[in-house]
Amino acid sequence: MANRKHIPAETKLRLFSKAAGHCQHPDCLEPLFPAEMGGDKHIAEMAHVIPHGKTGPRHDERPAGEFEADSFENLILLCPTCHTIIDKDSGGYSRSTLLGWKSNHLAALANRQGIRSYDERGQVRDAVITAMTENKAVWNEFAPSDGASFEYDPESETAKTWVQRMRGVILPNHFRIQAIIKANRHHMTEAEQQTFARYQEHVRGLSERHVCGVAGGAIRYPAEMDEIFA
Repeated sequence: MANRKHIPAETKLRLFSKAAGHCQHPDCLEPLFPAEMGGDKHIAEMAHVIPHGKTGPRHDERPAGEFEADSFENLILLCPTCHTIIDKDSGGYSRSTLLGWKSNHLAALANRQGIRSYDERGQVRDAVITAMTENKAVWNEFAPSDGASFEYDPESETAKTWVQRMRGVILPNHFRIQAIIKANRHHMTEAEQQTFARYQEHVRGLSERHVCGVAGGAIRYPAEMDEIFA
């Protein structure tokens, strides 16, 4: 049996970040934090493109030389149904097919969600403002005034509600905002580019904490984002 290592939190974070909260099968794209589960738990499964051992789906496509099966490059994030499908019909899903899904995932998701490039800055502003406003309303209503409060009572209903809103509303909105802005970088000023870079780091830190369970990485939300494309 092949030796399996623990997949590092950093790799998990990259996978969730690149998947933007959705199954990476282009014909699926289902949310990995389903609303019917309250946004509290995810159903995502890290699927190996090439297996650890010399048997299993796509084992015959294993690259020559040194190869790390648990690397980011060899993992794809799927819902349980799609994971089962690709592993039971390995002949129908080649390595290049799965890596293509992963590479083109954000474009496929953007197309499904109606995200596109706009002709004017004001149109970009209109496209992001709804998600930004919803995030701010949720934050004002549920965010702890003192982040340390969760350390003392992480099982409280307040803490649980906040985690649910973060995973089910705030993070999906952040992923959508990022996708819209990336599709419209040509409208951004240099200052907005810098603000967006800080915003991406803010979202990365939130994902690290609320998806991967790694605390302490988030920087503050850059206030300048409230005026982006204004």
